[in-house]
Amino acid sequence: MFSLALAGCASTTGPGSALGYYWQSVRGHMQLMQAAEPIDRWIARLDIPPALRERLQLAQKARAFAVAELGLPDNASYKRYADLKRPAAVWNVVAAPPYALTLHTWCLPVTGCIGYRGYFTQADAQAEADQLAAQGLEVEVYGVPAYSTLGYMNWAGGDPLLSTFIGWPEGEFVRLLFHELAHQVVYAQGDTLFNESFATAVERIGSALWLAQQSTPQARDAFATSEARRSAFRALTRATRARLAEIYEQKEAAGLDEQALSAMKLEAMQAFRAGYATLRARWLNAPAGAAPGATTAQVAGYDRWVAQANNASFAAQAAYDELVPAFEALFEHSGRDWPRFYDAVRQLTQQPLPARHEALRAWLPPPPPPQEPS
Repeated sequence: MFSLALAGCASTTGPGSALGYYWQSVRGHMQLMQAAEPIDRWIARLDIPPALRERLQLAQKARAFAVAELGLPDNASYKRYADLKRPAAVWNVVAAPPYALTLHTWCLPVTGCIGYRGYFTQADAQAEADQLAAQGLEVEVYGVPAYSTLGYMNWAGGDPLLSTFIGWPEGEFVRLLFHELAHQVVYAQGDTLFNESFATAVERIGSALWLAQQSTPQARDAFATSEARRSAFRALTRATRARLAEIYEQKEAAGLDEQALSAMKLEAMQAFRAGYATLRARWLNAPAGAAPGATTAQVAGYDRWVAQANNASFAAQAAYDELVPAFEALFEHSGRDWPRFYDAVRQLTQQPLPARHEALRAWLPPPPPPQEPS
């Protein structure tokens, strides 16, 4: 997720300039922090809905579980709550060339060079995206429900729980909480793929433990259904990403001209959208005797992603799943011992980035054998 970073100063003051970005980051974060109050104070209020009170109590339980069972930090983060009265905490901008899956990067203090830039208003994010699009890049702007300051703001109260995700289904809620806390355990400067894959592995393993030990059968069933949809969608996007990468590699290897590349890219995207249409129909139209199908509201996020999908979308998604199986394998190799696992991950951050990725890829499971034709 987006990590708050403070850019250096420059002579201009627009939201996309260094100085402008610095001030919008500081101002937006301070406004968020000022809106946050301790969870106990919220729970004691008489004017909040019972559902919010119950969720805040669950958050306290999940926060304690994160410390006791997952070895995540016991600090000020996620012990306060803020009602932002908007649909997202920040809006991220990602960009990529028209014939490559390489993210445009921004280099900032603390985080290093990262493949996204976050803004506290959608208008500022869109202005940045418009400038990048004018340079010929494919862009995407998307809302982010939470972000991490990597623990640097714990002295000021820590990262709060937010209204942007407090009402999510239980399994989705706890996995996001664990994800953001994981960023405070290990963070490799300038390595988005490493950081997001690590945090995603922690959230997956941690949420599975939570659901098995602390949750209800109803919440487990709801999460399993949601996870099955997510897995099917990720399999489709991974296959499309691989196909696009294969096409773009031919630009240099075979010297294809832009017209030929464009036609091949269009064909791959059409196949992707056709594949999603098949998935969507399966989700919505459950067979007789099966669990109820998904609602249109439950697939709305997928619909938006597919409608806007481009190189930037596919490249950004890769950061959240490409190396996750490697981290999961490393966790198993560490005897499912969280401190040992975190120590092993920290040791990886000491290596140069290429060597770090190579070491992780050695932990990836082999691809499944090709299916025999039926």
